[in-house]
Amino acid sequence: MDSVRLKKGKEKAVRQLHPWIFSGAIDRIEGKPKNGDIISVTDSNTNFLAYGFFNDQSRVAVRLLEWDRETEINESWWRNKIRNAVKLRTDLQTDQTNTYRVIFSEADYLPGLIVDRYADFLSVQILTSGVERIKPLVLDELQILLEPKGVFDRSDASARAHEGMEASSGGVLLGSEPPEFVNVKENGIVYQVNIAEGQKSGFYCDQRDNRKWVAEFAKGKKVLDCFCYSGGFSLNAMKNGASEVVSVDSSALALETLKKNIEVNNFQNIPQSQIQSDVNKQLRLFREENEKFDLIILDPPKYAPSRSALTKASRAYKDLNRMAMHLLNEGGLLATFSCSGAVDISMFKQIIAWAALDAGKNVQFIQQYSQPADHPVRSSFPEGEYLKGLLCRIS
Repeated sequence: MDSVRLKKGKEKAVRQLHPWIFSGAIDRIEGKPKNGDIISVTDSNTNFLAYGFFNDQSRVAVRLLEWDRETEINESWWRNKIRNAVKLRTDLQTDQTNTYRVIFSEADYLPGLIVDRYADFLSVQILTSGVERIKPLVLDELQILLEPKGVFDRSDASARAHEGMEASSGGVLLGSEPPEFVNVKENGIVYQVNIAEGQKSGFYCDQRDNRKWVAEFAKGKKVLDCFCYSGGFSLNAMKNGASEVVSVDSSALALETLKKNIEVNNFQNIPQSQIQSDVNKQLRLFREENEKFDLIILDPPKYAPSRSALTKASRAYKDLNRMAMHLLNEGGLLATFSCSGAVDISMFKQIIAWAALDAGKNVQFIQQYSQPADHPVRSSFPEGEYLKGLLCRIS
C-alpha cells in the first residue's frame, strides 16, 4: 500500500481522530498513489497512524477513514458504515416526517458522501474521488436498505472542483426518474420538492427542528420570512396561528413552489403574501414604507465559505440583522441564522451585538439553535457544526 509520511509535529490532530490531513502537513509520499486510492499515513518516524483517501488535487490531501491498523477497508467495511448511518436515522421516519439526511459525510465516517431522503426517492452527492470509486457499492447498499423508487445525483459542482473532479452529469443513478415535484412530509406539513432543480439537494432538511421551534412564537404575530425558499418557516408560522405571513425570496421558482405548498396544506385563507426581491433591498423598502413586524426570520445563504471570507461575511451578517431590527415592533422577535461553518456561535452573537449597537437597539438572546439529529457533529470534527441560530428579543 502506498503511504504518506507527515512532517514532525503534524501527527497530533490525526491521533485525536480528526479526519483531515492538509497537503502542507505531508513530508513525503511513498509510491505513486492515484486520486481516490486508499493509503496509509505514518508519523515522521514511520509509525502507523491511519488509513485514508488520497487526493493530490485538494487542500485536504488525505481524508481519514480508519485508525485501526488491523482493519481492512474493503466492501464489508463500506457496507457496514452505510448500514450504521441508515440505522441511526430509523426513528426519524414517521407518519409526520419522511424527509431527512440519511448520510452526512465525515459525521458518518463516509467523507464526501451525502444522501438525503425525499419520501420514496433519494438525492445523492458524491464529492470525493474516493467515494466516486465505490459509487456502485453505495448505490447497491442504499437499494438494499431503503428500497427507493429512484436515486438522483445532485453532486455539488464547486465541491467536486475543489477535489479536482469533473462536474457530475447529474440525472438518475438508480431506478426511475422522480416526478417534477415529490410530495414529502416534515413535522406534519407537506412540501413539494423539486429534486432535480431545487436548491442544494432539493430541500433544506437541516432546519426541520428549528422551523417547528420558531413557529411556537408565531401565534397571533405578523411574520416576515426572509430567504424563505419553498416556505419552511412560513408554512410552520401559518400552521401555528400567525396573523399574517410575508415571504421574501429572490427566486421565482422558490416562490412558485411556496404557493403550491400553501395550497396543498390548505393555508390559502391565512393572510399572506410572497415578494420576489433581493432581501436587502426589500428590507430597505419596508423601512421606507414604515412597515413593522412582530417576528422576523433571517435564513440567508452561506456568507463565509471559508475563514478568508470572514471579514466580508461579518459585515454582511451585521448589515442584514441591523436592517431587520429596525422593522420590528417594540419587543419583537428576530430569529436569525448562519450556515457558515467558519462563523461559530460566539462570533455570531458578537455580530448580532454589533448590529444592535448600530441600530440603537437592545438585544436579549432567548433561544439558541443548531442542526438536527440527522446532521450530527463528530467530537473529533468540530468543522461539521455549521448551522447556528439565535432567537432574539429586540427593544
